[in-house]
Amino acid sequence: MTEKKRKIHVLGINSYKFEDLPLKLQNLFLETVSIAVPNSYFEEIKSWSGNGLEKKKSFFSSHSNNELITWLRSQKTDVILISRGDPLWFGIGRILLENFSKDELSFYPSNTCIQLAASKLKIPWQNIVNVSIHGRDSSKLVEALKVRPSNLAIITDSKNISLEIIKKNLSELNLIDLYDFWLCEEIGFDNENIRKLNLKESLPSDVSSLNIVFLTKTMKNFSSNNLPLFGISDHIFKTFHDRPNLLTKREVRVQILADLELPKKGVIWDIGAGCGSIGLEALKLRPNLDLFCIDKRIGSKSLILENSKRLGVKPKFIFEEDINNTFNSIDFSSLEKPNRIVIGGCSKKTKLKIINTLAKGMSIGDIIVIPIIDITTIKELKEKLEDKNFKTNLNLIQTYKSLSISEGMRLEPNNPVFLLKAKK
Repeated sequence: MTEKKRKIHVLGINSYKFEDLPLKLQNLFLETVSIAVPNSYFEEIKSWSGNGLEKKKSFFSSHSNNELITWLRSQKTDVILISRGDPLWFGIGRILLENFSKDELSFYPSNTCIQLAASKLKIPWQNIVNVSIHGRDSSKLVEALKVRPSNLAIITDSKNISLEIIKKNLSELNLIDLYDFWLCEEIGFDNENIRKLNLKESLPSDVSSLNIVFLTKTMKNFSSNNLPLFGISDHIFKTFHDRPNLLTKREVRVQILADLELPKKGVIWDIGAGCGSIGLEALKLRPNLDLFCIDKRIGSKSLILENSKRLGVKPKFIFEEDINNTFNSIDFSSLEKPNRIVIGGCSKKTKLKIINTLAKGMSIGDIIVIPIIDITTIKELKEKLEDKNFKTNLNLIQTYKSLSISEGMRLEPNNPVFLLKAKK
């Protein structure tokens, strides 16, 4: 791009009042003739010229499209482009940098609407994940929701059904009870309004086109009385904050529980238990089982204890250590032999060691189920189980979730999982 002497001054605003501009920018506005303003608040900014200004203004109503770029290129003298907040933060700045040289552009950011809303909601700025669906599809929103951040700020788009999409995505991902939904309208302006919506009711019809959404995690008390008999939603289980997806998804968990053919009484070992989702739901289904949970991650015991309270069950033992250390430190002859074993979250070598150590004490009809992501381990594990007189069966679980987008709906795949079932 050839350098031009004229400048494009991009002014971020958080108010429709001329006097709220810094004095430097007030003077810049007074001195500049050609001004582009977003059409959504064109009249408000145009009114700034009604105070007896010396220079007559030429205003261009901007739709932030190719017509704006063409108009800017046609200008021979300095121009102003009005924007909201920080033009370089999910704003027009990126598009301008793709079409004009850096020497032509000067940016004057104001506070972003997210910063202002965070101050009103009293949420530390560094703890917020930001997503924009303004002029974009909702794929980034879905990715962010899957991670379950503590605070999620969403820049919406007045031209589509943004609020409906957010609500549907929360429902489709079983997160609607996990977050408070804050609708923030015209933040920083005279008609500023912040309200918490109940997503189990219809969305309000009187929503300003200048809105953003904040999702904040609730401190909800979970009750086992409201849980289904089978197929507990993923959001019920507390997980590691930095690894929220470290649990066996509902669709796979349901199949594992079915494959275990849970007896009314007996002993079940959940090895690599994570947050305990498989073993604890098994215990909810069969309260007279004795559950042993083992996971090496620091903090896993407190997670399993919290989730056991949520489900209203009580494991017999929880070992927060590597299963290899458990084998070396515990006298297995003093423990009840397992009738059911789930083996997940460890290396192939450790899985083989578990089979060698525990399978010999299992009786006819006892079952081992191993969820597997790495297909290279299947053959050796299958052969080892068959050497121990187990009949094996391999099942591939691949599921898809429907997710709402502005154009309608798409299917989002879950990671495929192989389930290796072995019955003695």
